[in-house]
Amino acid sequence: MERQVRLRRTLSARDLIVYGLLFIGPLAPVGVFGVLDAKSSGAVGLVYVIATIAMAFTAVSYAEMSRVVPKAGSVFAYASAGLGPSAGFLAGWLVMLDYMLIPSVAYLFSGIALHALFPSVPAWAFTALAFVATTALNVSGVRLAARVGLVVLLAEIVVLAVFVVLAVAVLVTEGPARPWSSPFVGVGGTTVTAVIGAVSVAVLSFLGFDAIASFAEETTGDSRQVGRAVLICLGVAGALFVLQTCLAGLLAPMSPAELAANPSAQGTAFYDVTALSVAPWLADLMKVAKAVGPAFAAMTAVAAAGRLLYGMARDGGLPRALSSVDPGSGTPRVALLSTGTVTLVVSVWAASRPDGLDVLVSIVDIGALAAFTMLHASVIGYFRIRQGSRDLWRHLAVPVAGGLVAIWIIVLAAPLAKLVGLAWLAAGIIVLAVRRGGPGRRARSTGS
Repeated sequence: MERQVRLRRTLSARDLIVYGLLFIGPLAPVGVFGVLDAKSSGAVGLVYVIATIAMAFTAVSYAEMSRVVPKAGSVFAYASAGLGPSAGFLAGWLVMLDYMLIPSVAYLFSGIALHALFPSVPAWAFTALAFVATTALNVSGVRLAARVGLVVLLAEIVVLAVFVVLAVAVLVTEGPARPWSSPFVGVGGTTVTAVIGAVSVAVLSFLGFDAIASFAEETTGDSRQVGRAVLICLGVAGALFVLQTCLAGLLAPMSPAELAANPSAQGTAFYDVTALSVAPWLADLMKVAKAVGPAFAAMTAVAAAGRLLYGMARDGGLPRALSSVDPGSGTPRVALLSTGTVTLVVSVWAASRPDGLDVLVSIVDIGALAAFTMLHASVIGYFRIRQGSRDLWRHLAVPVAGGLVAIWIIVLAAPLAKLVGLAWLAAGIIVLAVRRGGPGRRARSTGS
């Protein structure tokens, strides 16, 4: 029975980094480049530098907690250790909003992109097809999923590399359309307010790197391996984001002011820059990459969500059936299929609605940022309060700064997203109260 509830240690450090980068997506800025360019007056490179630094606080906190609590469940396990079981349950409940819905967003991205390439097939059909293919990989085993994910990730990086080489060639031979310094100082200058407003959007490009921590019980190395992978993943993603947005900003034929005055052009701005200034075929290739990549990002998200449900169920926070591990594949199959069912229903529902994507994205952001806030509080609770750590930098300054960043972005979120987040939190509190006062709980207390 004990062997049946253990996950298999088959993931190397490279596999963890692949999962993180696949979840984030090397081409993540492509979809928001126009929005950020308009908001920051062209200082998109500076925006991503600051966004990377802001998310580094969260990465350091993940590294610290994964080192001392190397368990599946991520924020749930960390908050339980640092703040107590009740706070741990609420942290897991909050991050569940992120982990359960972000795969739906990713599958929806794939469905929309493939529908644009093949208009005769509805977006929901492509969404369902992507779900079936990647879920089959997830339940087959984490190692196989990681290998297929590596192939997809390398394909995305190749597409990005082609863009970088050709964009540099154009800049060398023809020169930039904007001043060379514009990605960091803006076109005609920018303001602190404009840059900070754009940073609040840019940090959302990084959501997903934290999923690495969910595989802590499936790594082949020591407890520090997860933390190193989280930091490397964030650093690589940040560098790729700064590089591609700087090149696109220098080549952009449309000024930031024109983009700001034409919101409908913001979503396709990166593709337009590539088609007009580099090569039309490369813009089409990027569209294909952005259609396939999110499906495998969703695969990673479902895998991470399955580990979250597995960890919470094993510790009594959710039904015990979710803590079972398939003896053949070594995966938490019940948890994975449960997560997949929710993902499929939500993504197909959203694909059938014109506002489905906006609603999902806003809710996912709230769940992730709320979980980050709990993570930072866990670092302080575990190291400063419980262990008496005197490391004021890693165990106080970093989590305080990271928590403030997360809270600040929550404050700037859409009212509907905040309302849904509060409703989800209230539901979690009710579930916690029922769980603590239920007959099963009282029986365990009596037996002890």
